[in-house]
Amino acid sequence: MPDLSNSKVFKTNYAGRELIVEIGKYAEQANGACLVRCGDTAVHVSVCMSESAREGMDFFPLSVDFEEKMFAVGKIPGGFKKREGRASDKAILISRLIDRPIRPLFPKGIFNDVVVTATALSVDPDIAPEPIAMIGSSVALSISDIPWAGPTGSVIVGCIDGNYVINPTVAEKEKSTIHLSLAGTKDAILMIEAGAKEVTDEEMVGAIMYGHEEIKKICAWIEEEIVPAAGKTKKVMELYHIPEDLDAAVKAYGYDKLFAALDTFDRQERQVRQAEAEAEIIEHFAEIYPDQIREVKDSIYYIVKGIVRAKIFDGVRPDGRKLTEVRPIWCEHGILPRVHGSAVFTRGQTQALTTCTLDMLGEAQRMEGLDEEEEKRYMHQYNFPGYSTGEAKALRSPGRREIGHGALAECALVPVIPAPEEFPYAIRVVSDILSSNGSSSMASVCGSTMALMDAGVPIKAPVAGCAMGLVKDPETGKYVIMTDIQGLEDFLGDMDFKVAGTDKGITAIQMDIKIKGISKEIMLDAIAQAQEARKHILGKMLECIPAVSEELSAYAPKIVTFKINPEKIGDVVGKQGKVINKIIEQTGTKIDIEEDGTVCIACYGDVANARRAQAIVESIAHDPEIGDMFVGVVVRILSKVGAFVEFAPGKDGMVHISKLSEQRVNQVEDVLNIGDKVKVEIIKIGEKGIDLKLLEKLN
Repeated sequence: MPDLSNSKVFKTNYAGRELIVEIGKYAEQANGACLVRCGDTAVHVSVCMSESAREGMDFFPLSVDFEEKMFAVGKIPGGFKKREGRASDKAILISRLIDRPIRPLFPKGIFNDVVVTATALSVDPDIAPEPIAMIGSSVALSISDIPWAGPTGSVIVGCIDGNYVINPTVAEKEKSTIHLSLAGTKDAILMIEAGAKEVTDEEMVGAIMYGHEEIKKICAWIEEEIVPAAGKTKKVMELYHIPEDLDAAVKAYGYDKLFAALDTFDRQERQVRQAEAEAEIIEHFAEIYPDQIREVKDSIYYIVKGIVRAKIFDGVRPDGRKLTEVRPIWCEHGILPRVHGSAVFTRGQTQALTTCTLDMLGEAQRMEGLDEEEEKRYMHQYNFPGYSTGEAKALRSPGRREIGHGALAECALVPVIPAPEEFPYAIRVVSDILSSNGSSSMASVCGSTMALMDAGVPIKAPVAGCAMGLVKDPETGKYVIMTDIQGLEDFLGDMDFKVAGTDKGITAIQMDIKIKGISKEIMLDAIAQAQEARKHILGKMLECIPAVSEELSAYAPKIVTFKINPEKIGDVVGKQGKVINKIIEQTGTKIDIEEDGTVCIACYGDVANARRAQAIVESIAHDPEIGDMFVGVVVRILSKVGAFVEFAPGKDGMVHISKLSEQRVNQVEDVLNIGDKVKVEIIKIGEKGIDLKLLEKLN
């Protein structure tokens, strides 16, 4: 019998639901572990740290993985192996959500491997596993012996009819104008990820602050109840640091050299001068500190960081722009003739080529995951090749960053994509970054808007995005917000706050932060500054493409949609698909039929072919009535009796010899032959069949 004497259960109210944390019962060899339950959703989270730092490591090796177990929703995985494989895009996005709020709270100088694993064991569709997993990571780290400055709390915030809702159900999400994933400490916000339906700045900030109140309660519960009862003593670790004497020596010798090297607004010139100055400083200290070259390089990094940040505080940005100034923009569209829609958006040294491809709704992406979404009609993908930053790197499959940036751009544009009833197409947009120096994800949003417009997709409004940066003095609290940050400002700054939206309001927000949270004041300033930048960028985009193209590309399929009685689908398809395949062959079209009776017919070139296929399908699905008129083909003749006419695939009737003409007819062949095309009218529907009257011979 296992020893369960150390197992503990903690409960609290979580926005009207009971949240339960179990500790000491599972995964006892991990540094910290817990099972978090809310309703029927249960997520197990563990955290482990290596005993020693990885040799030569110069960054914090934190890994976060969210595992989707299909048994959690009573499903068997698809595919031949029938087991979970590579993480889905949704799992990767949740892993990023967990990672972003916990990463800034680890101490500087920790280079031990830390692995956080969250496993969804049971999922209630109305209780999303994301915030549960994020709370679990906070609990596991808080009770572990790993140094960490938590706890954190997490919620999802919705907005229905102007009222904010914490952790909305599936039905509530459908009505909500905001879907906000939020995490933070009791003092400040650490992570924001939001999609919205053109909401105002005030509505978005209100949602953030409303969610933070619930986060404060979670943090207090973990800190005051769970940690004192189940927490381990934190390890005293020897963290990597730069010796004070070495740091002072490098600063005394190198500060002026680095300051002079950075005193230019030309990026390439600055990089050359900086590299030369750094090489000179390293060479100077190579004999003085032969075993501490790494520390010398790190000291140089912090000197550069201090100089750049001090200049920004004085209003001098690395490229000489004003704090609220957007880099020069140029755009073009329709540059790829056989592509359905294309555009290039360039802002400074960041450039995105975006293409739009249209196809039938049947080409929507099939989804297999823990939520109820089965397919995705609008797909946005983002690629970041090595040449975009001048690096000699081979092409590779998309990483977590690429998947995250694609998802952000998709989130920003979904609110303006027309409904399938209005525009019956599956839409794939691909953003290839040709050059990158900051905020390529927001360039992707802008380029994608233009590609959609170029393709003739009737979007509700154009969407633009811009990234805001932050430099904050931790001692004085003084801060500066920068519009349209470039790579160096992102690398040396404290925040990357991306805001996308229309002229009317916000459609997406993502915030990554390197410090221990930001205040409401900073958020308000950043969002307001982003709005001005967004309007400026939208103006530049609309100068290039003022309106949605009136016509689709000649190479895009022309699609006709309509509905039939679902009970008639079998008649349209026919045995082994013979009927529908014959229609496709005759008309040169593609036909998809959904379970609800929605029929999509696509053709390339003349839309008349799609209309012809539609007429055939409707004739099959239509229940014949007296008085209906059809065009059909004579398929059989009984010389003294009448002619059988197929007026729809699988449907025929007989024109009695007396109904062939107003005059007497001796034999049918005097009027009709097999293969003749005729127009007929239904005059009787009986148990033995359908009686027709010949109206006109058409050939």
